[in-house]
This record gives sequence, structure tokens and C-alpha cells, in this order.
Amino acid sequence: MRFIDLLRMSVSNLFKRKVRTILTVLGVVIGVASIVVMVSLGLGLNKATMEQISSYASLTSVQVQEPWDTEGVSDKDKKHLDDALMEELMNIPHVVSVDPYLNMPLLAKYGVYEGYIDLQATTLEALENMNIEVGQGTLPQKDAGELQLFFGNMAVRQFYKTTGGDYNWDDIPDIDLMHDPIIYILDRDAYYSSMGGGTDENGKPYKKPKKHLFTAVGMVAGDLDTYNSYSYSTYCDIEELIPLLKKEFKGRVIPGQPTTSKGKPYKELYYTQLVVNVDDMENVTDVAQAISDMGYQAYNDAEWIESNQQQMRMIQAVLGGIGAVSLFVAAIGITNTMMMSIYERTKEIGVMKVLGCDMRNIGSLFLMEAGFIGFLGGVVGLLLSYSLSGGINYLVAQSPDMGMEGGISYIPFWLALLSMGFAILVGMVAGFFPARRAMKLSPLAAIRNE
Repeated sequence: MRFIDLLRMSVSNLFKRKVRTILTVLGVVIGVASIVVMVSLGLGLNKATMEQISSYASLTSVQVQEPWDTEGVSDKDKKHLDDALMEELMNIPHVVSVDPYLNMPLLAKYGVYEGYIDLQATTLEALENMNIEVGQGTLPQKDAGELQLFFGNMAVRQFYKTTGGDYNWDDIPDIDLMHDPIIYILDRDAYYSSMGGGTDENGKPYKKPKKHLFTAVGMVAGDLDTYNSYSYSTYCDIEELIPLLKKEFKGRVIPGQPTTSKGKPYKELYYTQLVVNVDDMENVTDVAQAISDMGYQAYNDAEWIESNQQQMRMIQAVLGGIGAVSLFVAAIGITNTMMMSIYERTKEIGVMKVLGCDMRNIGSLFLMEAGFIGFLGGVVGLLLSYSLSGGINYLVAQSPDMGMEGGISYIPFWLALLSMGFAILVGMVAGFFPARRAMKLSPLAAIRNE
């Protein structure tokens, strides 16, 4: 018997008992929708969590800092972050690039306002690779010939009034970082010492430090309540900042720079931090360990992220198990429907056997009926899953307090295909034993059956 004939007979037999078939299909629909929606919730939570993590931490980078324990180490043997170390780190397997960072505390003044700016200098290539969403202006430009500042969208909150009243978080300073003429001071210690009328170690009054008017070229996208990893920082080109610092602090210690055992500055200017970019998240731990073995501090979020991923996988397994229970109940319903069908069609089966119908064709007939029930339930269940998923995400979007802008239900293409295949497989497995029973029926006993 041809496949198309078996399929036609299977569909015809199912629709002879429409109510029973619909109820059985409904069980599969509920099972498929339950398992798909449950798994989609786990996938959606994992996706939203990873997007949230990636918004304030790089998943494939290692932060390198100087060793913290330098007691008893001579000035010559102390390890620092310089260009030579960057070249050495580039030779570690799986390292793609190394970005230098120089952090500098900056004092800013505008009218009655004063602020402490967290200035982070790095290369223009590193700034571009951060994929910062620019709200106003642009990132610092190459060969600008001056220090250009790129502000975080919440950097203005670092300003406060120097007169009148206590600081209140809700009091937003009346400052336009992009256009107001803000005065910046690199040497904060000298500024406050000169204001207090103190004298240096030679008994001479402190000189007032130079005041600068740096150009603001851009700002991170977002309002004063939209936090991200760039919100409070201010960025600039490290190649423009280093010459300026060397000129400003000639012969003196630059804030944040290491000093010798006698408190003197080094001739070379060292980086505050190096960020090592790795080709894949799976290799981050190995690269961090290699850097630690070199004697430096190496920090990364790989272990924490992996722990978070394990928790998410457990949540997905639990949610999937809950949905699988519904599908298991649906499988019992299919088995029951097929067994009832065999009892009702015993004489029909006997006639088919007497006429010489192949046993495999009889088994295939009942397997296809069960598989078709699974197919119908899978299609309708998948459509219902997409509807429920869309409804869940809509409700989440209407509740901004949940902090899930992208929704918490996510049905990838592979999950849709897998659910369809699984529904058909469950149907055929549920119909396997009824099909075997049909194959084993005695032809004479079947014909005599009333």
C-alpha cells in the first residue's frame, strides 16, 4: 500500500470521530504550548540577563592591574603596566588586542558648582570598540591637537553646589556640559593647598595650578536616570592626555601614578589598567590564569557569568520539566484514543488481514494516525505558544519596574522546530503499542468480533 493511501486512510479515520480527535488534539496543544512557553521563559530570562551583563561588563575581556603586594620588592623589580607588558600580553594565545587605560581625577568648576570628574583616557580604537551609544556630538577625534572630552550621560550629577544647603540627589546642577565654559584643574592637591594659604616643603607658598578649558565633543545617550557602565565616566584620547600630564607635573608625582620607595615619581608614565580582549568567552579563564602566573592582578567576569548560566540552565530544565508533564498527559490521551479506535475497528482490521494486507501497513496506519494527532497538536500548540509569548512580553513591557525591556519570553526558530518534531514523536510513540496490538489481532477472531 502506497504512503499517500495510508495517509488518506489515517486522516479519514480520524475525522470519522471528530469530537474524540479534537479532544485528543487539544491535549497535545496544551502540552506543546506548556513546554514551549516554559522553555521560552527560561531562554528569555537568560537572554535578558546576558544582555544586561553585557551592558556593564565585557564578556570577553580581562582587566589587568599591578600586583597589590609589593612589600619587600625593590623599585627595580616592581611590576608596572607599560608598553612592554602590552606586547608581552599580545603573545598569549587567544588574545586579540590589549587596550591601555589611564585614570585621572579631574576637578571641574563652573560658577557655584564644583565636581570631581572620573577621567578615563584610552586609545580612540578602544573607545570605538566599546560600541558606546552616542547621544550628542561624537567620540573624540584623531589628531585633534587638544584634549577632547566625551561625557557620560549622568556625569553632571558629580557636580554639587559649594554654597548653601546639603547635597540632594534630586537637585540637578544647572550645567550644560557640552556648551558651558567649565574650568578643569589637573592638580587638585595644588589647588586646595593654594586656597588654604599653605606652604610646600621648602616653605614657599603653593602655586596655583593651571586652569584648562577642554573641548566637550560628545555625550553618552540617555537621560539623567538611565544608567549604564559609561554613565558616570568621562573619556578622552590617551595620546592627548599623556603629554599634557608630563608638562603639568614635570618632576612631580602625577595623581594615581606609582612612586618609588622614597616617594619620588618614576621617569616613565605607567598605565592604571590594561584591558585584554580575548577571542572567545570560553578562553577568558585560561588567559586570566596566564596573566596571574606572570605576577599581575587579573580580573574577569567569566566565572560569575558561568555560574549565572548554570543557574539559568537549571531554571530552563525545571520549567521544561513542568511543561513536559502536560505533554506526557497528552501522550496518555493519544494512547487511549488509539486503543479505543482499535476496539471499535476490530472487524475492519480482520477484513484487512484476510484480504492479505501487509502487517506493516496495518501498523503504519495506526502509527500515522497517532503521528497526525501529534502534528495537528504541534501546529496549533506552536501558534498558541507564540500568542502567549507575545502576550507575556506585552504585559512585561507595560511594567517598566520589572526592568525587562526586551521581554522575558523568547522562542527561537530551533525551539519551534524541536517542539513540532517532539509532538509528532510523542504521538507516534504513544501509538506504538496500539499499532502492535492491531498487528497481532487474529483475523478470524477479529471478523467474529461484534
